[in-house]
Amino acid sequence: MNEDEVKNAPETFAAKKANGKEAVGLQFRVQVSPLDCTGCGNCAEVCPAKGKALIMESASEQIERQAENWEYAVTLTNKSKLFNLTTVKASQFAQPLLEFNGACPGCGETAYIKLITQLFGDRMMIANATGCTSIWAGSAPAVPYTTNEEGKGPAWANSLFEDNAEFGYGMSVGVSQQREKLTELMKQALELDINSELKEAFQEWLQGYDDADASKAATAKILARLNGSAGDNAVVAEISAQKEHLIKKSQWIIGGDGWAYDIGFGGLDHVLASGEDVNVLVVDTEVYSNTGGQSSKSTPSAAVAKFAAAGKKIRKKDLGIIAMSYGYVYVAQIALGADMAQTLRVIQEAEAYPGPSLIIAYAPCINHGLKAGMTKSVQEAKKAVDSGYWHLYHYNPDLIEEGKNPFSLDSKEPTTSFREFIMGEVRYSSLLNTFPESAEELFVGAEKYAKIRYDSYKRLADQKWDY
Repeated sequence: MNEDEVKNAPETFAAKKANGKEAVGLQFRVQVSPLDCTGCGNCAEVCPAKGKALIMESASEQIERQAENWEYAVTLTNKSKLFNLTTVKASQFAQPLLEFNGACPGCGETAYIKLITQLFGDRMMIANATGCTSIWAGSAPAVPYTTNEEGKGPAWANSLFEDNAEFGYGMSVGVSQQREKLTELMKQALELDINSELKEAFQEWLQGYDDADASKAATAKILARLNGSAGDNAVVAEISAQKEHLIKKSQWIIGGDGWAYDIGFGGLDHVLASGEDVNVLVVDTEVYSNTGGQSSKSTPSAAVAKFAAAGKKIRKKDLGIIAMSYGYVYVAQIALGADMAQTLRVIQEAEAYPGPSLIIAYAPCINHGLKAGMTKSVQEAKKAVDSGYWHLYHYNPDLIEEGKNPFSLDSKEPTTSFREFIMGEVRYSSLLNTFPESAEELFVGAEKYAKIRYDSYKRLADQKWDY
């Protein structure tokens, strides 16, 4: 809040001096929407000022007490342009274009997509596979995707398990065709007798065609000079009619592991191999979450799930390594609770990469049976990485051109017990009660394979690349 906004705030709208050089003269407050809070408690658990800033209290008391504060908060001007949104802290001043989702309290999926909308939501197109992400994000009559003050927000559509990758690919190809048509029209317009300032704006757009920020800046100039009318010039009129395609789109293909590892894998593989500039986000719960918790190819060995009641006997499919074998696909594994900076960096790099990208995101789920409860789902992701259960890495093909190793292992050697981690989740610990005779063998095998994976990633990271 600036000084005037502080003066006009309700008496109960307490705030403190904002930190950082960009926030000089501003006040800061976190305001919760009391009617939309799911009560998961994640925010209070991860708050660095634990017990002082964000505190869980009775909803019946807070709904009325915070109502006026919430209504005032949504009237405040957006100040995200003051900040460099490439840092974890600053990125959270950008308006989320995903809000009030219908997911389970503590869901590990929603934060990833909310973050992506903060970074690219005003020019984002989403092909969403059927699954949890389509249930909590696309159930009529309410959807959590929204627009900013300019009326811009994600364009979202849902397709089936088996063809969502192809669906997103088609969206991307369609936009590419229309933008190529715009390129031809602008080149034609440059040969005509039109306004010189409009010509300059067209030239600027052509130069920044594949750059999101440059295309945004050029588009603003073009629209200002068109003024909603192209006069008698048919070419300029056609450009004006296609203005929705001036800004470079950010194409995302989103789904769970049941889609990406199993039913939709053939299509996903085809799209990754196409070379098209699409971004794939796999929110990996290691199980078919929305259909009852069935085992998928992402389910690790020893985990109990439907169709694997005695513990899954075979290893988890390594989707990342498969995608990396192409050599020109940006690939990463992330876990928001373990390393927020790595998550943010990877998402930004993947979106900027001029080709296919695949991000596999660890998502704690109610099907995991966290003994600490879903209130601790953020910490559970950190435990998964610290114990060597989940690994963080990214593979950036752009580095190959520089003669550098494109693979980076971003998580360190395990520092905590693998066994303690899996025993903190019912999907593993229940095996001791139901099939004790095979549980130990499966647990040993699961830990062994996790270490094999880490060692193989480490060898990749240490490999010398000689061109």
